[in-house]
Amino acid sequence: MKKPWIILGILVLSLFSCDKDFETFNQNPLAPTQVADGAIFNGIINSLRLGWNRQLFLHNEVLYDVTEQAAVTAKTFGNVSGGAEDVWSNYYEALKNANALYGNFDSEIYDQQKAQLDIVMAYKTFQVTDLFGDIPYSEAGLAYANEPILRASYDTQESIYKKLLTDLQLASEVLSRGGQTADGENYVRFGTFESLFNDNLDQWIRFSNSLQLRYLLRIYEKDPEYAEPRIGDLIVSGANTIVEGSDAVMTPRDQNWSNLGVNWSFREHNKVRMGSTIWEFMTDDDEAIIDPRVRIFFEPNNNDEWIAFPQIPSSTTLQSGGEPYQKDRRDVNYEDKGDGNIYAPVNFYLVRDELDIPEILMTSAEVQFIRAEIFMRGIGVSQDPFLASAAYQNGMLESLKFWQNLVVDSEAWINKPDILSVGELFTTVSHPKYVLDLGDSEEVNLEKIYAQRWVDAFRQPWEAFSLLRRTNVVPRTKVENEFFRFLYPPSESALNAENYNAQVSNMGADANDVKVWWME
Repeated sequence: MKKPWIILGILVLSLFSCDKDFETFNQNPLAPTQVADGAIFNGIINSLRLGWNRQLFLHNEVLYDVTEQAAVTAKTFGNVSGGAEDVWSNYYEALKNANALYGNFDSEIYDQQKAQLDIVMAYKTFQVTDLFGDIPYSEAGLAYANEPILRASYDTQESIYKKLLTDLQLASEVLSRGGQTADGENYVRFGTFESLFNDNLDQWIRFSNSLQLRYLLRIYEKDPEYAEPRIGDLIVSGANTIVEGSDAVMTPRDQNWSNLGVNWSFREHNKVRMGSTIWEFMTDDDEAIIDPRVRIFFEPNNNDEWIAFPQIPSSTTLQSGGEPYQKDRRDVNYEDKGDGNIYAPVNFYLVRDELDIPEILMTSAEVQFIRAEIFMRGIGVSQDPFLASAAYQNGMLESLKFWQNLVVDSEAWINKPDILSVGELFTTVSHPKYVLDLGDSEEVNLEKIYAQRWVDAFRQPWEAFSLLRRTNVVPRTKVENEFFRFLYPPSESALNAENYNAQVSNMGADANDVKVWWME
């Protein structure tokens, strides 16, 4: 664990030491004479990779426990602020670079490049504001501007959301125009520098439209007059969204990097195990497995038993032991999970494969579950339980196939679970526990839609966190959730004290139980 701690310490120390000489520190290293626009853009794409400390301190220490997608068997480091700093520094470094790049788009021929940049930055900004609430945005990342802003004020989450949704709508329109401007000039493209979708504009459009659906639905209860007509426009117009085979993912092998952080975060934390909530959801009353994804997400304990850690442990609950994520141990002897590993851990190869297991941005299954909710509730469209049922079934099938394909495509994964045929997958979808029955109430069917979206987001605990906060209807054992946001990182109160203090005064407290805007 030394390396990330050293990096974090250097980051915090450098932030404090540079405060007294900000102008010298903020000499712009990104002037267009020094770095090509494509290289800057690819650097921003690279920043979509999940930070090591974010995964360790936010995901494994907090979010898996809050969402109950897994069980955190014991608190370890308690350094949530280290994860917050990771998210914060990653985002504002990318925003600084993005603003430098925006400054180079001084002609209509760059509009498609700007659209792609808008989509990436919308994705990143939505994540940060959903984790923290109001954040510095419109004034942030402008230390290199003609009129530099060194300490940015906070924007409301509402204004950020609506700005980003407008950006995405315009980005989709621009990318749909073809290869030339209205004046017949060719658009400038990032070409080979674009490593997310390999310059496939159709995939960029699908990603943009799908993000709009995700975030418009998220704010529907808060501002239905704003969200509903826009959702209706996307659905009725048949706007292209992510479909099976065009999932938005970051695959290390395809992008020439190695995902070392995910295994590090699990083996250093070592306290994440399969919890009773997800186990009970994915099995029948006799605890027979009904969902093949359980064998992809988790693996048995040392005795080849599927033992779940109780989501609400008692004083007599035995603690988890062993080292099921220790690659030096298990690469030599796969069966050696370490003494005391009495609970089913997360599947070793799901968090061990550094090349073929992608980091997930958005899947076609999620889009289908979003559509299922929209039709079930009649948001912006006529209520249609039949279309909702079809989207739900498609979502389940696409989720099952997506996770199975990860296993199939992994070169490193040994001891792979059985891969089910399409017919066998239909059997899973048709199980009485999962099937969406049009004779049931809307409430019951929405609960099934939310549950499947929660399962599909197993490696996106931040998305499950937002679903929990929005609906409060996902599989759950604990009492009602009261964890709504992460605290701002310490560097913000130290280096942006005046604006930070004003924000804390405005929100009442920098506390975990303060609701973000779209929850209120």
